[in-house]
Amino acid sequence: MTDDGGLHVIFGTGPVGMSVMDELTERGRRVRMVNRSGRADVPERVEVVGGDASDPAFSREASAGASAVYFALNPPYDKWPELFPPLQAAVIEGAVAAGAKLVAVENLYMYGPTDGLPLTEDLPHAAETRKGGVRARMSQELMRAHESGRARVAIGRASDFFGPRVLASAAGEQVFGRAVEGKSARVAGDPDQPHTYTYVPDIGKGLVILGEREEALGRAWHLPSPETVTTREFVEIAFEEAGKPARIQAAPKIVLRAIGLFNPPLRETIEMLYEFEEPFVVDHSDFARTFGDHATPLRTAIGETVRWYRDRLSGMG
Repeated sequence: MTDDGGLHVIFGTGPVGMSVMDELTERGRRVRMVNRSGRADVPERVEVVGGDASDPAFSREASAGASAVYFALNPPYDKWPELFPPLQAAVIEGAVAAGAKLVAVENLYMYGPTDGLPLTEDLPHAAETRKGGVRARMSQELMRAHESGRARVAIGRASDFFGPRVLASAAGEQVFGRAVEGKSARVAGDPDQPHTYTYVPDIGKGLVILGEREEALGRAWHLPSPETVTTREFVEIAFEEAGKPARIQAAPKIVLRAIGLFNPPLRETIEMLYEFEEPFVVDHSDFARTFGDHATPLRTAIGETVRWYRDRLSGMG
């Protein structure tokens, strides 16, 4: 059964929210986007409203008339414990008031280290990090809202993402921006460990599928990702596509700690370094079996990302 009509409301105009918008507009859906400013670079037919999404009254107003609500907000990295749960709680209220499905995007922090075992959706939430704990509690809150009958919820989980519009990510500007300029890519942890990276347009498509399909409700799904390679191999492909000789600079933990003394968002990345110090391989076979595997091949995805960064660089010049 699919949901083909109605208004689709996206909370968040970052790379994930914009990729959801891309997918929905391609399918001819009506879209309203929600952010703090009320401004975003979107097609004319897409409505944008501004306000404080942590205010339940505003979120109810912004969600009015929706058949599906997408939660793709992400507060500053160093403000997660205080800002993230209230944002989600208010967006749940908006979806409940509208009688809409709620599709939330999550990362994989709630699992904690797996000693290199592949990440599957049935892993326990065993995170010992501050942000992993926040993620686990928020995910449990979403499932409680679904199981109690208050809301109809589906969760899509993605790994570190890359692609057009993605700047602040482990595979963002420090890799692609520097590759197109011929500078050394900066990565954290051990670049020779396998690491799954997710292409942001694939995230948008996956979330829209979850919003359309009734069988998606009531659980979390790992969204399709390209084939897993080591971070070094990933970076080498990016440089190949950029037509530059590959150069990579890996920052050890001691260096990150020193820089983090003066940079709170960077300091927050240090507790997540375990993801780059052991194999971090995401299994999306449940999604593929149920809905099909739409993962973009890795070289194609990296090539598209390099082209976006190159266009951005020429536009800045």
